[in-house]
Amino acid sequence: MQEVHERLVMVLDCKHVWREISNYLDGDLDPSVRAGVEEHLAHCRHCAAILDSTHNILYLIADKRTFTLPIGFSERLRARLESELEKPEQPAYNGGYSSW
Repeated sequence: MQEVHERLVMVLDCKHVWREISNYLDGDLDPSVRAGVEEHLAHCRHCAAILDSTHNILYLIADKRTFTLPIGFSERLRARLESELEKPEQPAYNGGYSSW
């Protein structure tokens, strides 16, 4: 008798992925959530770009050299992030399967 192993992957929307970016980069996600994030990132260019940008920001922050941010940058960044999180949710990627 052949044993069948199914890999169940959580279907995550963009907002869920954004909330987990830090944990994803730190390796602090449950394996099923990590698989869901990776599945989403494989098909969502927008979230993949956010991940790449976040990684680059962390790299720059870890750099011992310092630089001055423009006046008001932090406030504009926070306002932009909050406005993005307040937008209606986009449909989650469903692996290309019909939702009927």
